[in-house]
Amino acid sequence: MVESSGSSPQGSGWSRPKRASQPPARLVGAASGRGMNCRAEVLEVSVEGRQVEEALLAVLHTVLLHRSTGKFHYKKEGTYSIGTVGTQDIDCDFIDFTYVRVSSEELDRALRKVVGEFKDALRNSGGDGLGQMSLEFYQKKKSRWPFSDECIPWEVWTVKVHVVALATEQERQICREKVGEKLCEKVINIVEVMNRHEYLPKMPTQSEVDNVFDTGLRDVQPYLYKISFQITDALGTSVTTTMRRLIKDTLAL
Repeated sequence: MVESSGSSPQGSGWSRPKRASQPPARLVGAASGRGMNCRAEVLEVSVEGRQVEEALLAVLHTVLLHRSTGKFHYKKEGTYSIGTVGTQDIDCDFIDFTYVRVSSEELDRALRKVVGEFKDALRNSGGDGLGQMSLEFYQKKKSRWPFSDECIPWEVWTVKVHVVALATEQERQICREKVGEKLCEKVINIVEVMNRHEYLPKMPTQSEVDNVFDTGLRDVQPYLYKISFQITDALGTSVTTTMRRLIKDTLAL
């Protein structure tokens, strides 16, 4: 499994269709512990190879938009103000879809790096183009010396990806539209989950802020998170079958 650590911002946003027309690998992030109840959500997408990066970025950015805040400015212990979080619309090149992300180049670069690694691993796997990526939010629990801090996950988003091979430009155009529609459904699902009144770490004091948020970014403050991915041949083919049926039914019209 490959992992990358960081944090995620809190906010609210939405995405819309574009108008118009398992072998273990290296560890990059901190290890996570287990303790409190961890909420888990699973999404499945079937995409053409050139759509992998955009589809994953749309999902990850949507989740992080809702799990990020502006930077905390402490006046004294227990008293603070929160900066604003800028947003921007991103038009996909290979999917009829536009999503909203936090306006943070640092966060975007971090996501693009791990998504690019996943895309390369999928391409080089020599298998059926099956894989999954997980975005895990966690908080740190301080441990006494000489033990390291414990990382306790409280929410995990897993995106299962299957890459389909298309034969004609007509199929690619249909896939471009259908994937956009499916991504819109996924984003609505994400927003519905975010609007539930479920567990979030309590706002920390200044001395504990690094146990809950990633304070390393200059323009945004996401909850602590890490991203891992896996290339596997055991995800099943239900999503791919659905996508092929959608394309076939559209061609028959």
